[in-house]
Amino acid sequence: MEMMRISIHRRLLCSVYKVVLRSYVNSCRAVLLPRFGGPEVLQVHSDVPVPDLKPNEVLVRSRAVSINPLDTRMRSGYGRSIFEPLLPIILGRDVSGEVAAIGASVRSLVVGQEVFGALHPTAIRGTYTDYAILPENEVTAKPSSLSHVEASAIPFAALTAWRALKSTARISEGQRILVVGGGGAVGFSAIQLAVAAGCHVATTCGRESVDRMLKAGAEQAVDYVAEVVDVELAIRGKFDVVLDTIGVPETERYGINFLKRGGHYMTLQGEAASLADNYGLAIGLPLAKGAELKKQIKYRYSHGIEYSWTYMRADFEGLIEIRKLCDAGRLKIPVDKTFPITQVKDAHVAKDKKIIPGKVVLELS
Repeated sequence: MEMMRISIHRRLLCSVYKVVLRSYVNSCRAVLLPRFGGPEVLQVHSDVPVPDLKPNEVLVRSRAVSINPLDTRMRSGYGRSIFEPLLPIILGRDVSGEVAAIGASVRSLVVGQEVFGALHPTAIRGTYTDYAILPENEVTAKPSSLSHVEASAIPFAALTAWRALKSTARISEGQRILVVGGGGAVGFSAIQLAVAAGCHVATTCGRESVDRMLKAGAEQAVDYVAEVVDVELAIRGKFDVVLDTIGVPETERYGINFLKRGGHYMTLQGEAASLADNYGLAIGLPLAKGAELKKQIKYRYSHGIEYSWTYMRADFEGLIEIRKLCDAGRLKIPVDKTFPITQVKDAHVAKDKKIIPGKVVLELS
């Protein structure tokens, strides 16, 4: 009975806080994308409206948001078939901050709680804003062991890797996993997730990343840019699963050839968005499905393996497991540099020109 009274009291406090908040926070600072182009098109506005929350949504006071490759690609026009009619939009998928308000049906979070999470790839109102809005199943308690900057670097990349390895390939202890391009955030997340699952992991990466891959638990890390290295000769044995984060014809060719019969090849570079951009949604999406199906049939008969395009998708249970791995010290993505949100253009320039190869985070105060 006492616990019930405490729960009711807490819910009432949250409701009161939300009413008070709404009377003050009707607009906030956000980075808008009014048109596609280079970093110069990004605009910081101080009076962007904050929509009313739907029953299942959470308002997060953003403290840090990371820059993903999807952000820079969207800024340049990737996904224009979806986003162009809706401009201006707010970029950003990852966020770490505090719960500022909750919708009427939210039960897993309370106001004031530190949280982290990631929006799905097609979200229109992203996280480059002082107040981000996420569905309840896309946000959870922040790993207590990490700062907001560190936490913001993780969810989108880790959930992308989680969907590939856990939901699609359904990896299990003892399997051999090859991660093509382990130096990126998704690849590095995949290595750590596979190691935590008890798998034997090999990866390809740039020379500067080799030591980091081995320290994360990879049993072999091959420098794929070294002219003296032939990846197909350097990597030993066959694999149950290949996750290809590069997705060019060469990596697809040798990734497929590294698989055992019954294995699973997954690439992050599916053609759905590009075909939709080129031909429109009505034609492009069926073409993309046909292209993927054609490859699935081809490789099933020629190599006896499964073939998939993989993308990030919200997975609440996965996000909770990712948080637990973070707190256990088994999953972390290094942050190479931070920028204040007001310098978002500089941050995008740095990513476009590959001045900063690793993770970049925008801080909000």
